[in-house]
Formats: sequence, C-alpha cells, structure tokens
Amino acid sequence: MERGAHPERGVPTGFAPGEVVMSLPRFCTRYPRNLSLTVSLVLLLLVTASHATDDLRLGEIKLPPGFAIEVFVRDIPGARSLALGAKGTLFVGSRGAGKVYAVRYAGTPRAELLTLARGLDSPNGVAFRDGALYVAEISRVTRFDDIENRLDNPPKPVLVNGSFPHDQHHGWKFIRFGPDGRLYLPVGAPCNVCESKDPRYATIMRMAPDGKNLEIFARGVRNTVGFDWHPTSHELWFTDNGRDLMGDNIPPDELNRAPKPGLHFGFPYWHGRDIPDPEFGGKLKQGAFLPPEIELPAHVAALGMRFYTGTMFPAQYRDQIFIAEHGSWNRSVPIGYRVSLVLLQGDKAVSYQVFAEGWLSGAEAWGRPVDLQVMPDGSLLVSDDKAGAVYRISYRK
Repeated sequence: MERGAHPERGVPTGFAPGEVVMSLPRFCTRYPRNLSLTVSLVLLLLVTASHATDDLRLGEIKLPPGFAIEVFVRDIPGARSLALGAKGTLFVGSRGAGKVYAVRYAGTPRAELLTLARGLDSPNGVAFRDGALYVAEISRVTRFDDIENRLDNPPKPVLVNGSFPHDQHHGWKFIRFGPDGRLYLPVGAPCNVCESKDPRYATIMRMAPDGKNLEIFARGVRNTVGFDWHPTSHELWFTDNGRDLMGDNIPPDELNRAPKPGLHFGFPYWHGRDIPDPEFGGKLKQGAFLPPEIELPAHVAALGMRFYTGTMFPAQYRDQIFIAEHGSWNRSVPIGYRVSLVLLQGDKAVSYQVFAEGWLSGAEAWGRPVDLQVMPDGSLLVSDDKAGAVYRISYRK
C-alpha cells in the first residue's frame, strides 16, 4: 500500500503563481551586450545541470536495449499525477507539497516550470478537458478555466464538487476523464482494512464535468491511484493497493478490469484472486466479486498506469500497460520503486515483467515513480515524488 507523506529531497519549495524557471535559450537573449557574462552564466548553469542530473543517478536506471532515460523537468517537489493540455502543457499535481504545477515545453532541452496554485489539500489528481484544468483535493474537485492561455496569471478556481469525505487516509485522488466524457475519481478506504456504512468508501466514482450526477461506478476497491481505458474496447483498467499486516508476500497488489459499472472487486472481504481476509473473509462468497486480471507482487504500491498508445516504442509495446510502482514502505526487504510492464493478449493480461528499475539500491530508494504520461512524440514520462522530478523515456533503434 501507499502510505504517509514521504520526505522530499533537498529541492526548492516552489515558486509564486506565475513565477517561471527561465529556459536557457530565452535567458541567453536577455543580455546580448555582455557576451562574456552570458557565456559565464551559461557555463555555470550547464555545470549545475550536470551535477543535478548526476544527483538523480539516472545512470543506475536499467532499461531494455534501445531505451534511454533523461530528466524532463526537475526541482518540482512532490511531483505526482500528470495530465497533458491541448497546447502541450504538462500539468503536475502534488500531495505533500500542496501545489499544482505547469511545465511549458516547446521542444527545447529546457522547460519552464510554473506554480499555478499552492496551499491546497493534497492536490494529487489533475485532468484536462475543454481548455480547463481539473484538480482533485481530499474533499473537493476544482476547475481552472482557460488555463493554457493564463499560465502566467492563473484564474481563481471554480468549485466543481465539494461533497467528498475529508479523511486523509487514502483520501488523495487520481482523476481522469473517461471515453464517456465523465470524470472518474476514487474514494479510498479510510483504513488499512475495514467495513464502512458510507457506501462511497472503497469505490471508484464518476460524475459529469460540472460535478453533477455523481455515482458509484465500481465497489470493493481499496485504494486505486491510477487507471486508464483500453484503446480499443474502452474498458476501464485500474491498479489497486493490497492491504497491509498480512506479511511480506501477501496479499498481492492488483491490476483490475471493469468492463461495466456496478461490479465488486472484493475489498475488504477478499484479496487477490482467492485470499480471504482474516477478519472479513466470511462475509462475502468468493464468486461474488471480480478477481484481478493479474496479481502484482505484494507491497510494490502500484500507482499510475497507462496503455502505451504511441508509435516511438517497438510494435510489441503498442496497447500494453505500463505501471509505476511507488515502492513498499514496511516490507522487511523493500520491493517496487520501478516501472513494470503487463502484456495483454486481447482483453487478457498474460505476463508481468520489470521494464525500468534502479531507483532502489539495496535498502535505499533515491526515487519513487508515481505516474506515467504518453507524449505526442511517443515518449513516456515518469513522475517521481521523492526526487522531485519528471523523467522522459525514449527509444531509438
């Protein structure tokens, strides 16, 4: 499971709304009459950037042949969920930082980082639709209209729906718009394992873009922090974090498929395909819930997941599932801290394998992958809330 606020590395605390980390090319054009000063500053920035990249230890990341990883943007504390705007702006939510960021990227090696909002209540989830940025806090969803035209002067947020529970435990939310045009969001269980009289807990809900017609789509979901829809069937797939305190190796994390609304996925009664809960297992028959499509290793903390829909990677990766594993927090031998790959045949998950690893060195983790984003050029972005960075994975023959 994912738990608690994790300490950040020594990174800046953020920027005021509209404040920019200036791109290197634009910086160089500001002082055309003092070439020596400009060259000195540029060299200083390049040296600093080199040390910063070394500090992130990307040379330790192992990838399949032909793949490479680089820093897309750094000094972005608590980088969590990712969403892409219509004009190419990358939006990044945080959790402990309480901020929402925008990365303005024009195809140059240097990106511009802006802080759009601060002082929010675990604004983990971000989603983009019709020019507006949607942000999910613990108990509410807000909307920033016409955001890509107002990155330097963000508008005041509009309340979309403020009716969600206030529990901090599993209260942070991943949000995304589905093929049906509705906004999907989870309400995690307010506990490690428990029953609740409030039917909203341990569910995935959905609502109209204006916050109306809120309804439960799936039940028995302990804590999902990532989901996506199959590019062809448009069925919802989602990760789910298994409960704690049953040992190092059980229960598994899960990758689930919800082909229709109204299904139950087992929690808190059953875990994985066939593991009854010690306290609640006798209260639901085994055949009364939908088992996971594939069981993931226990405690890897599977968070963000994406179907790969780009064309940069080799054909065998097309329409397959990448998963960001945030990493265990209380396992005797740490596990996770990597990006994994689930291969499908039709609508069935047939295998699981590690795709990118190296954020964990022995018992020490210097980074923790959180979310993924397929870019228009086919590269894959990976956010890291521990190192405060977003990476770009690319492929060349």
